[in-house]
Amino acid sequence: MSSRSVSRRSILRSSAAFGLFTIIPGGLARGFAANEKVNVGVIGVMGIGISDRRELVNAGANIVALCDVDRRSLEAAHKEHPQARTWVDFRKMLEEQKEIDAVMVCTPDHLHYPASMLAMKLGKHVCTEKPMAHSVWEARQLGLAAKKYKVATQHDHEGHSSDGLRTAVEWIKSGAIGTVREVHIFTDRPIWPQGIAKRPPSKPAPPHLEWDLWIGPAPYREYHDGLHPFSWRGWWDFGTGALGDMGCHFWDSTVWALDLGHPTTVEAVQEGNSEETGPNWSTVTYHFPAKGDRPAVKVTWWDGRRPNTDPNLKDKNGNMLKVVQNLPPRPEELEPDRRFPSNGSLFIGDKGKLLVADTNSPRLIPESKMKEFERPKPFIPRVPGGHKAEWLRACKGGPPCGSDFGLFGAHLAEVVLLGNLAIRTGRKIEWDGENLKATNCPEADRYIRREYRKGWDV
Repeated sequence: MSSRSVSRRSILRSSAAFGLFTIIPGGLARGFAANEKVNVGVIGVMGIGISDRRELVNAGANIVALCDVDRRSLEAAHKEHPQARTWVDFRKMLEEQKEIDAVMVCTPDHLHYPASMLAMKLGKHVCTEKPMAHSVWEARQLGLAAKKYKVATQHDHEGHSSDGLRTAVEWIKSGAIGTVREVHIFTDRPIWPQGIAKRPPSKPAPPHLEWDLWIGPAPYREYHDGLHPFSWRGWWDFGTGALGDMGCHFWDSTVWALDLGHPTTVEAVQEGNSEETGPNWSTVTYHFPAKGDRPAVKVTWWDGRRPNTDPNLKDKNGNMLKVVQNLPPRPEELEPDRRFPSNGSLFIGDKGKLLVADTNSPRLIPESKMKEFERPKPFIPRVPGGHKAEWLRACKGGPPCGSDFGLFGAHLAEVVLLGNLAIRTGRKIEWDGENLKATNCPEADRYIRREYRKGWDV
């Protein structure tokens, strides 16, 4: 992609190239009557798109458009929403179907930025699945665009709107475990193949799949097994690995509660990374500087499964396990009969520890501390109806979403995706967050901002 910012004139030129001519000025989203529904177009209708479109309907949205490059998926989704028009190219959908007020983006990661950015430039509200971008540069640009075009945006890591996650944030901010200087965040992902150094043999794309549109802005390759419809997550050209898949969920409370800005350094230990796919496992360490009264914070990310070196870890038949989940050390305070969760976070304070299973089940450990804990009165507003309802209210002129791109969502994505720079370069990254620059590692530039395939500039 050119380094120049894309002008309104260049949008008109690129639109005309595929027969589209009218651009709605950004920021001119329409007003709504009190009981009027938001007209939503869904880009990417299967996988997570299934639950997203159903949640939107339950929250009161009117699904008026469905877009997917897989015609079989499109046909299946249309049976649920027979009133919706169907499309295979989101660019044409956004240009031609004028009644669309808002867009839900549920595509593979590499298409999040072009779909979201084009929608905002056309005055549409946007909710984008996590991670909202494929690179830190894309995340930054989407955050800036949300402010510029004054549309309602939401980074779709739905735990942000849950009572449980907000409770965890309140407890940390209230000093329940004292001053926090260390956090561990962990997941059992990847649950798809990674550690692959060579592509499978090419083969013809299925006739129902618009392969060129599926590739979108990524470098072109012939179709092969292990990409569509799910395992693309492990392939760097299209996905963002375990960090991208789950990081925005499990980093959320840490970034929010500790008010984390840009880290100063990020470094990774991993096994199996290649130019093609992410690693089998990784441990990524971030260092964040002190801020105000808060001291410096070390955050460590753990993912995947690694070879077992502990002879005490055995299967039900008494055999030593060959592989185990890559997890932080089990805290001494956790009772022997209590399970350490596969996904979640562990906050270490100078007065105690907080263990969060998934995103919204915080518990002080040991349980004896939890029983004597006097919970602070809630002070973070709760979200009636959940994440999608919050976005639809924002689309109709209500308050900005908690994970609005420009207020929180884009920064969260930047922090999470930085870990992939350390994984892919194999270097300790010294990070200048203000200027999006790895000051000691010029080879990181191509991962900070990728080149787009011709015809996919936005």
